[in-house]
Amino acid sequence: MIAEQQLIDWDRVWELRDEIGASEFDEVVELFLSETETMVDALAGAAPETLEAELHALKGASLNLGFAQLATLCAAGERTAAEGRGSEVAVADVLRLFFQSRARFEEGLRKGQP
Repeated sequence: MIAEQQLIDWDRVWELRDEIGASEFDEVVELFLSETETMVDALAGAAPETLEAELHALKGASLNLGFAQLATLCAAGERTAAEGRGSEVAVADVLRLFFQSRARFEEGLRKGQP
């Protein structure tokens, strides 16, 4: 299990909120959670030859909202898939980390702190 404090880059989260404002931030979070849920569903059923694109999309979304460890894991899987070894990507680990990160993110937002 990944240490909780490493799951989310809270500095990135608060920086984004400060850049766009609290109201816009809430909309971005809602959109992020909706879109990543769709991405995760696609990833769960992805064929090895489509994993690179699926992981790339999830990595980008993760970086935007501070899902640091998830972005790192997606990047590693993306490289593996790009090398033609998509069947070696541990999709279950990516999915598990996504749900763990999302829970920590939502909890942190409710508390207003990491």
